[in-house]
Amino acid sequence: QVQLVESGGGLVQAGGSLRLSCAASGRTFSSNVLTWFRQAPGKEREFVAAARSGGSTLYADSVKGRFTISRDNAKNTVYLQMNSLTPEDTAVYYCALHVGVVVTDPNEYKYWGQGTQVTVSS
Repeated sequence: QVQLVESGGGLVQAGGSLRLSCAASGRTFSSNVLTWFRQAPGKEREFVAAARSGGSTLYADSVKGRFTISRDNAKNTVYLQMNSLTPEDTAVYYCALHVGVVVTDPNEYKYWGQGTQVTVSS
């Protein structure tokens, strides 16, 4: 089975930064995509960023230029560096794994972490 554990969330002021981590363990598959989603109260879960094991990345337009996704394949860990945070970034951030190809629809993901809360104050 696959286990995903997020960490690094917290409360920051607008304009600040946070770095989220997601450690994957178990059967993570040789070719996987580690993806960040977020869900704010009253909103649908939305795609944030994804990183393939081969190194390619994909970002939502809303975070492009502010967030950076990276991964350490040796540690089976994916990171999300979030800069220039605004209150609109407030959400629970989830890590998820998909096998093979990048998918941005959360309904197509089987493996999820429990989420970590990010709150940006104004």
